[in-house]
Amino acid sequence: MNRSEKAEAIVELNRTFKGANLVVVTRQSGLTVQEVTDLRRKIRAAGASYQVAKNRLTLRALEGTNFSALGPLFKGPTAIAYSKDPVAAAKVVAAFAKTNEKLTIVGGALGENVLGVEGVQALAVLPSLDELRGKIIGLIQAPATKIAGVLAAPAGQLARVFGAYGAKEEGEKAA
Repeated sequence: MNRSEKAEAIVELNRTFKGANLVVVTRQSGLTVQEVTDLRRKIRAAGASYQVAKNRLTLRALEGTNFSALGPLFKGPTAIAYSKDPVAAAKVVAAFAKTNEKLTIVGGALGENVLGVEGVQALAVLPSLDELRGKIIGLIQAPATKIAGVLAAPAGQLARVFGAYGAKEEGEKAA
């Protein structure tokens, strides 16, 4: 990698950090290509990204971002998972780390807040932004549905009463 490629990689990583809300730093030692591919596929499906980058380049890219405090975590074979969703990357990485001992969580940051391993794992159990939105919509719709049912019930009863009177009158005319 020549000097211009390194500068370009730093700029790209810096742009990545500025666009992310959550960064999870992982240590990976001994992951096979198939395991990394599987991890990347799962992370992409969750709307997050996973990237292996040289520590020196990553440290330079962290400058001027909310994640500059993560610098000390970049020692040894590290990789980053990042997402705009505050929990997406943490969920996938934590689930993958449970089933694969070769990947460990080193720490992370949510905005300017630096998180330890426990903090990242705590984020992983929270519902995602889409799940929360679904729950809120469900809560909003439930009362409206109940109100509509209550309001429709008297109208239905009136219709049945009118129907009964109509049937009674037709029965009297036929007789």
